[in-house]
Amino acid sequence: MEMLSDPAVWASFLTLVVLEIVLGVDNVIFISIVANRLPPEQRGRAMRIGLSGALVLRIGLLLSIAWIISLTAPILSLAGFDLSWRDIILLMGGLFLIYKAVSEIHAEVEGEEHAEKSVGGKAVFAVVLGQIMVLDLVFSLDSVITAVGVANHVEVMIAAVVIAIIVMMVAAQPIAGFVARHPSTKMLALAFLVMIGMALMADGLGFHIDRGFIYAAMVFAGSVEALNLVRGRRRKPPTLEETQL
Repeated sequence: MEMLSDPAVWASFLTLVVLEIVLGVDNVIFISIVANRLPPEQRGRAMRIGLSGALVLRIGLLLSIAWIISLTAPILSLAGFDLSWRDIILLMGGLFLIYKAVSEIHAEVEGEEHAEKSVGGKAVFAVVLGQIMVLDLVFSLDSVITAVGVANHVEVMIAAVVIAIIVMMVAAQPIAGFVARHPSTKMLALAFLVMIGMALMADGLGFHIDRGFIYAAMVFAGSVEALNLVRGRRRKPPTLEETQL
């Protein structure tokens, strides 16, 4: 009850909810794109399971704060860089994200079907869930470290994470549907994922890139794409005389 009446606790809770939602944008974009490779009737289930897994991971990590803090201690030195377990996870996660995004871009440009579609439906679903869980781990680690730096109470951190995941669950399916209906936005989202993967790798090597710059670029590019979509809807198809000219 003392926590509920403390304005500082409420301020940290609201700040953390906003930060968790913003940091979760990366995760939602990835889940939406990967889930679109599944049949329509399985997409919603994959996204719910993926985000539920993210919630479980984040709560588990929050309850292991002492262990999380130990992950930031350097364990080896490589080419002049002191690397901790957190740095290694971010490096591997960034590489995986870049690989997946570039693979998706290549498939879109070349018009290729994904190899996973040639196997059974259950295998495809398992592959998609596996990829979602790998990135959930990376994004959850980043999110939890941010939470530890903002709030002092585990209860506040867990409540903020739960609210943020619920918001992402509500937003994931509409985002996935929008991306599926507008192929150009998928290419833009994949380009964002490459940029985010590079930022994760830079963080792993000790070069922190302010996420504000990344999100500002995303908002700007998204606004331009929105204008293009509006223009495309309002633009009348050319007449026969115009096409002959």
